[in-house]
Amino acid sequence: MNHLAKNPAHSPLHQSAGLRKPHAAALLLLLCSAAAQAHTEGGVAGGFLSGFMHPLAGIDHLLAMVAVGIWGATLGRPLVWALPVAFPLLMVVGGIMGISGVPLPYVETGIAASVVVLGLAIAAAWRAPVAVALAIVAVFGVFHGFAHGTELPETASPAAYAAGFVISTGLLHLAGIAVGLLKAVPRGAQLLRTSGALIAAAGAWILAGMPGVA
Repeated sequence: MNHLAKNPAHSPLHQSAGLRKPHAAALLLLLCSAAAQAHTEGGVAGGFLSGFMHPLAGIDHLLAMVAVGIWGATLGRPLVWALPVAFPLLMVVGGIMGISGVPLPYVETGIAASVVVLGLAIAAAWRAPVAVALAIVAVFGVFHGFAHGTELPETASPAAYAAGFVISTGLLHLAGIAVGLLKAVPRGAQLLRTSGALIAAAGAWILAGMPGVA
């Protein structure tokens, strides 16, 4: 009988398979290493994710952005869409200022005040003129965007980071508009006014430095 048949481990086929295993393992390790490096270094994907999560991670940002949508929905056209467009646009302006190091005083106070003012506007069912409502939302958008810009991760792509927080903000506005649709149901207007009061109270709590939170 042939020696290779007696010792299949020495056959060319077996040796080839044995050689492929280390190569496959090395390739797998290389791919894992590249993926881990991509996550740690940020870049476009990491920048987008960081920007997307930033508005969701802060209760002040989240409440203000939802409140913009609710207030727009209660005001109706054209502000139901104009406010959720104006806010992200001015956020980008504020973000550029923050990234560029342009000074802007009282940023945290402005952000907390935005939650109070927008909550009170909803609670009072204030039918502000179009220009006034847009101006209020625009000013607050700059404060929120500035805060996002100053927290840009060092390795993140600024454009991807900005795209992330703009898209996240837009989704929060849409959530607020969806809540605002409650005005069409029985006692819906009362529920919206109550939600506005709660938002304003949360804003006052934030403005006071969140007492009771370590």
